[in-house]
Amino acid sequence: MALPASSMNIAAPLPARSQRPHVTIQGLCKRFDGNTIYDDFNLELRRGEFISIFGPNGCGKSTLLNLIAGLLPRDGGSVLFDGATIDEIKFGYVFQNYRDALFPWLSARDNIAYPLRFMGLSKIQRKEKVDAVIERFAIRIDLNKYPYQMSGGQQQLVSILRALVVEPEILFLDEPFSALDYEMTLFMRDQMQRMFEQTRTTTLIVSHDLEEAVYLADCVLLLTRAPTQVADFTVVDVARPRSFKTLGDPEFVRVKTHCLEVFTREVRK
Repeated sequence: MALPASSMNIAAPLPARSQRPHVTIQGLCKRFDGNTIYDDFNLELRRGEFISIFGPNGCGKSTLLNLIAGLLPRDGGSVLFDGATIDEIKFGYVFQNYRDALFPWLSARDNIAYPLRFMGLSKIQRKEKVDAVIERFAIRIDLNKYPYQMSGGQQQLVSILRALVVEPEILFLDEPFSALDYEMTLFMRDQMQRMFEQTRTTTLIVSHDLEEAVYLADCVLLLTRAPTQVADFTVVDVARPRSFKTLGDPEFVRVKTHCLEVFTREVRK
């Protein structure tokens, strides 16, 4: 189970956050070619929080995300969402490689609308849904363009909108900014933060950048080396919206330093 904040000498969560678990992982097991990645892994994640997953190389960060999302089969254990399975809920997934994730023969607008086809919505209803998500997030890019006519950041923004248009209960992000340049990464972080503030969708992101992991998150899930367990579950009690000034906030610096200490300890094991 997730470690309680009191046991780690970190700030308690804000009272406004939901206290009930949204995701419950029990006895999770996963092996690849005889190598055990997860063995009896247990965790609870609360509804409406942004959770960053961070840890040593090879600890199974993306594997954990894919096991929770049902994209990889489990060798044991269960993953439930308020008691339901992944097949019984709506979820969104944003992949690292945005170039392969979008359909090149569809416009950006049609890429966003694509998952709505499987919900049995009419053409008019799909258009209304897409228009609503574009208006809600004040998107100012030409969505009549095709992916190859757009920048990497614009393509990834389309991928995120496609994941959000179905109004998911939970959103999965697998290193979504790692292929972008620094300027576009900063822009996309702020876009992601704004979207989260508006929807409060339970969000899990895998990141290889500690500063990014802390900057975006309500909590940082720090993992050990494999067989992987929870090394720490650190609350980021820093006000939103966050900006470049946040990077110098004493609490942000303290949390980042704490996470770095935990990470360094695990790497050296």
